[in-house]
Amino acid sequence: MLSAGDKAPAFALPDQDGATVRLSSFKGRRVLVFFYPKADTPGCTQQACGVNEILDRIGDTAVVGISPDPAARQKKFATKYGLGFPLLADTEHAVAEAYGVWKEKSMYGRTYFGIERSAFLVGPTGKLERVWYKISPKDTPAKLLEAVAS
Repeated sequence: MLSAGDKAPAFALPDQDGATVRLSSFKGRRVLVFFYPKADTPGCTQQACGVNEILDRIGDTAVVGISPDPAARQKKFATKYGLGFPLLADTEHAVAEAYGVWKEKSMYGRTYFGIERSAFLVGPTGKLERVWYKISPKDTPAKLLEAVAS
């Protein structure tokens, strides 16, 4: 698991429009990287829309959402809710693994691997300022606002 002060794992993933987004392209700015299990499901919608609602209150901080969904599903999700930040397709879950959020889960007696909803605030130098594993959808925007205010 990652901790504040660690170097954020680099990534280059396609966004909902097929453009490659790299963590390094945000150098010099803070960026919230949040992981969600599946586009357009209730918790993920609450999380993404909650973050979208505070974009005008976080200054120069950039935001990217990451899930294992393909770019086409991310595009549908972003369009449906008018999301103002890139949604990245980590279909091979390599970035999720690098951040330690690809976990064994179980539901209805079935065991499977998936995303543990988490968020990371990366500082201007590429080091993690804040790490929130197992964050709730409603806490994501609140924790971000709290972090950028301090």
